[in-house]
Amino acid sequence: MQTALWVKLVIVVALLAIVFSLGVALWRLVSDRGDSERAVKALSFRIGLSIVLFVLLLLGMLSGVVVPHGVVP
Repeated sequence: MQTALWVKLVIVVALLAIVFSLGVALWRLVSDRGDSERAVKALSFRIGLSIVLFVLLLLGMLSGVVVPHGVVP
């Protein structure tokens, strides 16, 4: 059993959103010279995305939707 293509696309999109959020936080940190809370909000959003992705991957592995390395337990 292999992981469905749509699941792989969701994972890739989530990872790209996490990287984009990190870039936004860096941009806000540099442009605001560290005086704004906008960078903190962007980093908090990134952490939230990371936690959601981790939980979804864990649930996917437990339910059998995501198969790590193609190995079926």
